[in-house]
Parts: sequence; C-alpha cells; structure tokens
Amino acid sequence: MLVEVAYALAEKQRIYLLEVEPGTTAREAAMRAPIQGDFPHVDVAGSDLGVFGKAVRDDHILREGDRVEIYRALIADPKQVRKQRAAAGKPKKRVKRSR
Repeated sequence: MLVEVAYALAEKQRIYLLEVEPGTTAREAAMRAPIQGDFPHVDVAGSDLGVFGKAVRDDHILREGDRVEIYRALIADPKQVRKQRAAAGKPKKRVKRSR
C-alpha cells in the first residue's frame, strides 16, 4: 500500500511516497523514509508523529493513502509567548487578509 511521510522546515519541505506492507506503523514508515539525505539533523526515532495533522502513537497502524508527519520540537512555548506579549503590552501580530 502507498503512504506518504512528510517533514518540513519554514524554508524547505519534503513529502516521500513509500510503498509499505499492510500493518506498517507510523514509526516504521517514518524510519523508512530517506529523510536524512535532505535533513541530516532530524532525529526521526525521537520525533513526535502525526497522521493528517492529528498526533498518533508510534504503534499507530497506517492505512492506504495516510500521510505520516514528523513534527519538529517547538522553539518556544506558545503559552509563554502570549503571556510575555500581554505583560509587555504588545499588540498581537495581525495577518493581512486579501478580499
């Protein structure tokens, strides 16, 4: 069956298409993807995983067409950033929306 494994940085993203056996887990698929060639710094074995944006455990069994996402560690805790912004009295960054 075919599944995808995805990893992304702000400036570079890759999706790897893999053919795996039924019963393959999310971690097994992530480990089989050739990520180290494009992202040598990534600790695939220790990274959190998700399938289509939802966190999954390592033993999550994949289905045909699933996309395994390898998540990066957060640089800053979003809750702390909001608290610091509020304490400093800084307004939130606004996103311009086109109409």
